[in-house]
Amino acid sequence: MTEVSSLTGRLLVATPALADPNFDRAVVLVLDHDEEGSLGVVLNRPTPVGVGDVLEPWAPLAGEPGVVFQGGPVSLDSALGVAVVPGEPPPDGDAEDAGPVRADPIGWRRVHGAIGLVDLEAPPELLRAALGSLRIFAGYAGWGPGQLEEELVEGAWYVVESEPGDVSSPDPAHLWRAVLRRQRNELAMVATYPDDPSLN
Repeated sequence: MTEVSSLTGRLLVATPALADPNFDRAVVLVLDHDEEGSLGVVLNRPTPVGVGDVLEPWAPLAGEPGVVFQGGPVSLDSALGVAVVPGEPPPDGDAEDAGPVRADPIGWRRVHGAIGLVDLEAPPELLRAALGSLRIFAGYAGWGPGQLEEELVEGAWYVVESEPGDVSSPDPAHLWRAVLRRQRNELAMVATYPDDPSLN
């Protein structure tokens, strides 16, 4: 089997064949993927808990709907902040000819492109001017070494490119279909898959 390149920053979209109820129609943003395992957050599982109820200082920066999302079945008592910071990332390598580049804001660590993790211990004022959107997740999805690769071989996930707007989709209930529909291949047809195939 060939080595899988890093999936950090990409989306895992649950296939209709995935039987785990934790991930039924899930869209997972991969935040870290290497030989030690993988970590991500489910983007389309809003809870009824408002951000202001658990992290009041961050509530004004949270996008709509302003609720906490269940990021996955692991560590549900911990919170992760994922935010988009508009603008170009610093170039790789020698930046001497690149001209002025905006530095990443304090309290935010770039994961991929404009998407990054927020230090929820930092004062929100540090990030207020820089953040384009913020979403708070309770828990995360995690895979041990090689586990995600096995699930990919088994056909549990489609791997597609993420877009910054996926993190803060105002309509998370339809994100699974929306992500599949924008694909330029046969995956666009999967978006029409019925919620209950037995009714088809």
